[in-house]
Amino acid sequence: MTQTLVLIGHGMVGQHFLEVLAERGAFAGEDGPGWHVVVLAEEDRVAYDRVHLSSAFTGTDPDELSLTDAEFLTRHGIDLRLGDPAEHIDTAARKVTTVSGTVVDYDALVLATGSYPFVPPIDGADAAGCFTYRTLYDVETLTAYAEEAKTGVVIGGGLLGLEAAGALRTLGLATHVVEFAPRLMPMQVDDGGAAALRATIEGMGVAVHTGVGASSVETDADGRTRALRLSNGETINADLVVFSAGVRPRDRLAREAGIAVGDRGGVVVDEHCRTTDPYIYAIGECAQSADGRVYGLVAPGYQMAETAADALAGEGTKVFNGADTSTKLKLMGADVASFGDPFAREGKDGAVSVVFSDSRDGVYKKLLLGPDGALLGGILVGDAEAYSSLKPHTGKQLPAPAEAYVGPVTAADIPGADALPDDAVLCSCHNVTKAQVTSAIAAEGITDLGGIKKCTKAGTGCGGCVNTLQAVLDAELSAAGIEKAKGLCEHFELSRSEIYEKIRTDRIRSFTELLEKYGKGEGCTVCKPVVGNVLGTLGPELGLTHILDGEQATLQDSNDLYLANLQKDGTYSVVPRVPGGEITPDALIVIGEVARDYGLYTKITGGQRIDLFGARADQLPEIWQRLVDAGFESGHAYGKSLRTVKSCIGSKFCRFGQGDSVQLAIDLELRYRGLRAPHKIKGGVSGCLRECAEARGKDIGVIATANGWNLYVCGNGGTTPRHADLLAADLDAGELFRLIDRFLMYYVRTGERLERTSAWLERIDGGLEHLKSVLVEDSLSICAELEAQMERHVAAYQDEWAAVLADPEKLRRFKPFTAAPEDGVSFKDDLVKDLEPGRGRVAVLPDGTEAALFKDRSGALYAVGNHDPYSGAAVMANGIMGSRDGVPTIASPMHKQEFDLRTGVSLDDPEVALGVPELP
Repeated sequence: MTQTLVLIGHGMVGQHFLEVLAERGAFAGEDGPGWHVVVLAEEDRVAYDRVHLSSAFTGTDPDELSLTDAEFLTRHGIDLRLGDPAEHIDTAARKVTTVSGTVVDYDALVLATGSYPFVPPIDGADAAGCFTYRTLYDVETLTAYAEEAKTGVVIGGGLLGLEAAGALRTLGLATHVVEFAPRLMPMQVDDGGAAALRATIEGMGVAVHTGVGASSVETDADGRTRALRLSNGETINADLVVFSAGVRPRDRLAREAGIAVGDRGGVVVDEHCRTTDPYIYAIGECAQSADGRVYGLVAPGYQMAETAADALAGEGTKVFNGADTSTKLKLMGADVASFGDPFAREGKDGAVSVVFSDSRDGVYKKLLLGPDGALLGGILVGDAEAYSSLKPHTGKQLPAPAEAYVGPVTAADIPGADALPDDAVLCSCHNVTKAQVTSAIAAEGITDLGGIKKCTKAGTGCGGCVNTLQAVLDAELSAAGIEKAKGLCEHFELSRSEIYEKIRTDRIRSFTELLEKYGKGEGCTVCKPVVGNVLGTLGPELGLTHILDGEQATLQDSNDLYLANLQKDGTYSVVPRVPGGEITPDALIVIGEVARDYGLYTKITGGQRIDLFGARADQLPEIWQRLVDAGFESGHAYGKSLRTVKSCIGSKFCRFGQGDSVQLAIDLELRYRGLRAPHKIKGGVSGCLRECAEARGKDIGVIATANGWNLYVCGNGGTTPRHADLLAADLDAGELFRLIDRFLMYYVRTGERLERTSAWLERIDGGLEHLKSVLVEDSLSICAELEAQMERHVAAYQDEWAAVLADPEKLRRFKPFTAAPEDGVSFKDDLVKDLEPGRGRVAVLPDGTEAALFKDRSGALYAVGNHDPYSGAAVMANGIMGSRDGVPTIASPMHKQEFDLRTGVSLDDPEVALGVPELP
């Protein structure tokens, strides 16, 4: 028989509960009797993604954050009542009364009411200009008020507080953060981690006040906020205050109904998420779980939703007794992660710590080990790349020394995917373990990453686990004796190095020509950028002048497409070249004026230049026009090319300097600028053996000696650091440049897709001895050819941004499409005429919808929503158009998820889709 289930609350956890019921076929009318669900929602919007709430500050349409649609609700007969929350529960009669006075009978009830922001009881907390940060309504009202504000203060330096501070900076306000605890993020990081995080945030211009509380909000005669007084007597002049000092469970309905709640709040539930009333369940932030904790994270809420759904529509065997509270996130540009027990007391029962700290780059890593060497927990700030390798080993022995995960070691010291335990959670977004992935690989005969995504959903969320998934797949295929296909993708059976040789020897000048001769299909997000990269490298040989000329523009990933680095909110970075870090006061002033006029965040990088963040795509030409006029050129921070050549001050000023490291760094950077390679390249020059430029951590490292220059190659920082190896010693400048010419061109010829020089050296037979044989002894008789090829590159170099600014056709691509059709020409016909095949454009349709438009080589037109459904950023028009198993696709520039251009549905997760607007 059909029974009524009332769900109170329609947030992320509530919607997930509905989705699990749908997966189990538990709704009435699908397979016979089941649940008829009534949802009582407080807000007037359907469930939306609160995790990415801050994206609404950057212009994301709130509808893009929605987690469901009318079709889902209708298909399952869900009665969703927006804006009419529950007011009272009568447990005896099993009835719920709403605010409007409506009474709903229930056979079972689920509380998913979430939490509410805690506002400290201080004078003035209700003044105009005081806000909380929890809902889309909060975002809308805060954004409107901020238009007249100059300075904002966030009370609370935890996860939400720092996210709120980032939002205020996005709105252009001078920002302060006030945290009562002695450090930022006191629940996630220790003093060392907090110090690194604070340095990074203060470097962004945010003032941080710790160890002090808010005393009162001072107002003007009109009752509007004008200042915040602190508990130490200090006053911060501010027009706006955001309270983000924690949350409290919304358990009022349960309390008033006589259902047990915890001493510190939260509806008490058992391991099946059932309350003390057998007909009522509680899930998410409103519940105190069986382990006595209230969890404020989405992932535990999802697990509770699955447990309650299993009790109501399944076998009732699933239990929830607690959850992993590990977190990995990016706050205001800073990576922060913690896992296990990050605060285990050192010295207690033999626990010890392994710490790496680099205050120059704001990096702090700490691992805590038990007396038996088992990993107890850890904290990573500034560099959280090792998180996915470390977290699965919590509570277990590490397969390598702890130093291998936090210190400067070689890739060989880091264990591979086969060292991960079966219960290691590879995908936190969907709680997918290694065992689930390996079982799917074996059962379904999976041979590619797309198959893993489709079968397990792993990798379809934030995308942070795809490298680990690929490593597990490679290990499983190797163990099964299945040789990994060397081809790039389904469209080419050739490797990157083989494609390079085909293009070079056959003098192929376009992707279409290569595809017709050696490939099949339409191409994809893997092969198109590789071919675009190779064509860019061989441009001087083939007579190609610019990576955005003609069809080449359709091959470029979002970074090369806009000659700028895509950021997580859909904006771009601007990075002028500053060779050797040497810059004049006048040039500094120009950069400062540009940053000020466009409201860009500025950062001096480890590569000795200044990055500007937060520019919209349509602003890039204006910004670069000013920079080019001042003598700057592209810094190629966006390309798989030479980034920077770092230097110490060398013999110009240093009393220990044996060589002019600054001038050599400038000469190296200017010689090799714009050279496209399998992966990015970095260089370093130190004026003496004290190595202040850290040259041995670079792809090209040069160190001055009393007899000349020593050349080191194939070093690498990042996740698997590797010291560079000495290729040759005591070189004069001419010998040095000739040897580097050979090294780089040989790497460009033989490296594979996204292969750093460090991995390349470890892969090639003979390693360093092979390089010495080829590059120093000329064993292959190709050195003269490599040098000549480099000379042609140097002679053909042009600044990519200057070329764009001089070409109206290239500039046109940075502006959204606006239709002004002639008489008798439809909007759609005008689009078909304007679009380049394979190249997306943003268009604002007559009804105001922002669409991403694409045209294939046959002239077929496609339109999908422009907002990436995972990040909320408006970037889909910048994605690469291609095909997968014959289906026309668009790949998101954010994390490369692919979508069917015909339907908008994700090929990796069919429950996620882009909108498909109708073109007039």
